[in-house]
Amino acid sequence: MTRVLIADDQALLRASFRMLVDHEPDLTVVGEAGTGAEAVALASELEPDVVLMDIRMPEMDGIEATLLLDGPRVLVLTTFDLDEYVFGALRAGASGFLLKDTPPAELLTAIRVVASGESLLSPTVTRRLISEFVRRPSSPVVRGLERLTEREKEVLLLIARGRSNAEIMAELHVSTGTVKTHIGNLLAKLHARDRAQLVIAAYESGLVR
Repeated sequence: MTRVLIADDQALLRASFRMLVDHEPDLTVVGEAGTGAEAVALASELEPDVVLMDIRMPEMDGIEATLLLDGPRVLVLTTFDLDEYVFGALRAGASGFLLKDTPPAELLTAIRVVASGESLLSPTVTRRLISEFVRRPSSPVVRGLERLTEREKEVLLLIARGRSNAEIMAELHVSTGTVKTHIGNLLAKLHARDRAQLVIAAYESGLVR
């Protein structure tokens, strides 16, 4: 059973999300928060697996709240498809970013994907994330990049291009276990929380152009 905490300042939306999530046999809502500060406090108390996090909330916004969370995966839901929100949320440690007009079935799938340890971005967000880093004239130094092996760099490039584990396995002719080992090494060496942050690291480092 995947435990979900809903953080949104609109009570009607929280109720709608609760009804949607609680209808699924493998998902359950363990709490609701109306502010970012409340989300952080409840996450510590209730230990959810996934937090559905709004961006614009009183007292503390969703990006700052995400930065303070330690443990649960964060899926950001917002009506505002703005670059600063996307990049801020991902750098803070969010594992996914979706707009609130996402169809219900896709939202439920996203919760499961994020809970399983994967990352998820809406197609429009992914395209804009890539174009933004390609457009930037200079890239900051990514800590840990010099520690990567050539094979790990290959895997990082494929992750940045949106390849799944199965696709990486087929392209590099290696086993599933080997791919998982490489990804684990990348996460550790680049101090990344998940695949979303690996994508950011790949573009910020200049490995992908």
